[in-house]
Amino acid sequence: METSRNDHTEQKRCFWANPKNPLYIKYHDEEWGRPLHDDARLLELLILETFQAGLSWECVLNKREAFREAFDGFNRDTILQYDDEKIEELMNNPGIIRNRAKIKATITNTAVFKTIQEEFGSFDAYLKTFCPDEPILDHTSTTSPISDTLSSDLRKRGMKFVGSTTIHAFLQSIGVLNSHMPDCFLHPDNLNK
Repeated sequence: METSRNDHTEQKRCFWANPKNPLYIKYHDEEWGRPLHDDARLLELLILETFQAGLSWECVLNKREAFREAFDGFNRDTILQYDDEKIEELMNNPGIIRNRAKIKATITNTAVFKTIQEEFGSFDAYLKTFCPDEPILDHTSTTSPISDTLSSDLRKRGMKFVGSTTIHAFLQSIGVLNSHMPDCFLHPDNLNK
């Protein structure tokens, strides 16, 4: 469902959307919770969610453009070529979250992502084996049966930093779970008012 892109400054939003951060407001209003099926963007969000583990999403979002630049636009095949020299370059980049384990996990997870694409035709097709066609309304949980199952499968395949809470947040960001608060203007009950 599309909403008007007019000025939403007077609209009520989810409590976590920092009204003083234009990046966060734009993300909340135009991206978070909208169904996403493009593999390149799914990879980007999956990588960013793994960097968020233990931190706030706002911290990651504020560094998103620096991440895009540092990680070559999240180009799958380029990331798969990263070597020790590139890892050191990333560790010295003050614009991103400099966590060696998460940087190495990005390379590993991207390789698993590619393997899944080859097996299922796309990462989106893989997700559809776990997720229903219609978004699930849930604004209270931090994990779910879907995130538990998907997280477990991704870990069995070799991904790192993909616990159920991280995968739940990923599923919220790509619209599998619609987690807008009941009083938010983007909650489905409020879209046609």
